[in-house]
Amino acid sequence: MITRDDERANKPLAPLTLSFLGVVVGVIAGFGAVAFRGLIAFFHNAMFLGKLSFVYDATVHTAASPWGPWVILVPVAGAVGVVFLVKNFAAEAKGQGVAEVMDAIYYNNGIIRPVVAFVKSFASSLCIGSGGSVGREGPIIQIGSSLGSTLGQIIRMPVWQRITLIAAGAAGGVAATFNTPIGGLLFAVEIMLHEISVRTLVPVGIAAAAATSIGRIFFGTYPSFVIPELERPHFHLNNPLLLLAFIGLGAVAGVVSALYIKSNYAFEDFFEGRIRNPYLRHMVGMLGVGIIMYLLLITLGQYYIQGVGYATVQDVLSGRIPQTHLLLLLFALKLIATSMTIGSGGSGGIFSPSLYMGAVLGAAYGATLEQVFPGLEIGFPVFAVAGMAGIFAGASGAAMTAIVMIFEMTLDYELILPMTLTATLSYGIRTLLSTESIYTLKLARRGHWIAEACQVNVGYMKRAREVMDKRFRIVPANTGITEIVADEKPAEVLWFLAEESRRIVGLAKREDIVRAMQSSKTPVTMGEIANRDFLLVEEESSLFDLITRLRSSRRSVALVLAGSVPSPDKVRGVITSETIIESVLEGLDLFS
Repeated sequence: MITRDDERANKPLAPLTLSFLGVVVGVIAGFGAVAFRGLIAFFHNAMFLGKLSFVYDATVHTAASPWGPWVILVPVAGAVGVVFLVKNFAAEAKGQGVAEVMDAIYYNNGIIRPVVAFVKSFASSLCIGSGGSVGREGPIIQIGSSLGSTLGQIIRMPVWQRITLIAAGAAGGVAATFNTPIGGLLFAVEIMLHEISVRTLVPVGIAAAAATSIGRIFFGTYPSFVIPELERPHFHLNNPLLLLAFIGLGAVAGVVSALYIKSNYAFEDFFEGRIRNPYLRHMVGMLGVGIIMYLLLITLGQYYIQGVGYATVQDVLSGRIPQTHLLLLLFALKLIATSMTIGSGGSGGIFSPSLYMGAVLGAAYGATLEQVFPGLEIGFPVFAVAGMAGIFAGASGAAMTAIVMIFEMTLDYELILPMTLTATLSYGIRTLLSTESIYTLKLARRGHWIAEACQVNVGYMKRAREVMDKRFRIVPANTGITEIVADEKPAEVLWFLAEESRRIVGLAKREDIVRAMQSSKTPVTMGEIANRDFLLVEEESSLFDLITRLRSSRRSVALVLAGSVPSPDKVRGVITSETIIESVLEGLDLFS
């Protein structure tokens, strides 16, 4: 087990070495994404169609199962396997996964057990493959993060570098499975990284690029979704009135995002409160999903809500589901199916359901506007794409990721403006209705709170010479303390530094000297009471580096030197814990 003392003793890897490890993590995450999608295909084909195959296109509807009405039990059978894996091997694999990675980053020094990657791979692929209404991104993020954490535990490094590799694994997994390198990077920035700097972004960016390259070898370079209506020549979205319509969609998406969050946890509380046995709990939930799937098949001809649901999303974007009432019905059923899958104990992500609900809701909104304002002359698929960005941005709190990822999944630049309007407003409305995102609420319910933003405290950037206390005096170590107290005025000198053989051997505050003089019955020298547990730093050292050194050496006082020679005449000041706190508090003025 890695202890805090071990962490402090670990020296940072060189930037080039960390970047190389980013490549390694990205390649592994890329192949992990390929293997994960292969497992989903295997379970899907075996359980729905009764055949052994690793070929499965999620954007194409699954043919009617040869099991007939018994297909209702396919999700139930999958539920047994999911609970067995989670209960016996890795409880962290339950649910959407991203929250567990965040918990490891902020509350467990970036330690994720290696077994999580394997258990999550099989549990989530079984859940999705058997019809569970969840997505691929949560599992692949947890899988990639677990691989990054494992590498960071095998190779000795500081916590921040291990967390960087965790973020690299998450970014690589997302980038490879969705062909979204920039979106993968942004997801790591918005959700995973506790520090945003060149030293963390470079390895994560390299990992996303490497993983994308692996993914494209197996999945191709094409976008995830095709929007025929936007492929017509000279399409431009420049109608000001139309842009106002996306503000309304953003408000709707914000309300729905809050509903999505509350629904997931309400179903979880319901199932856990009513059914104690985890097997029975998840089986009941997936029985409900199976019934919904079969009813849709016999009434509308497709399963529609099973799995990641990308076939339905593609139908919406292609204009094959124009009926507003049908779109709203699919939205409601997908919300219920997703909440039952995750709430009863399933394993999978919330990204794909977000895209599904955003697409059908946005399309219904756009179709309604077309009926009321036929002069807008634009198809509802544009609103569907904006709705996809809006629901994911609101639910996850990752607005930039939502905009960029969905742009990369559609490759249509004209959608940037409507997606931006919808996503940002959706996020704002959701925060009014639910302060926690769908990821952070899970941790908040445990009492684990996640920072709302990465903030740069300028106090950390100050140099040692800017914050040091200059009220000191150097005295010989054999000087009696009674002489020191009698010779100096309290306001002029705060610290006394004991010098012996042309070097500083210790230091003491005036009040420490007075206290020693009052308690001692025999003459005492400065050298005898001086604190020898101090650190030497140079004037140009940053406060951040100083704090790191003080913490690793378990010291609370530093002497500031002009240059690197530790001689008494080079001492320029003293820095203590109180000095550091004052500087940090001054830096908070930018955020208060």
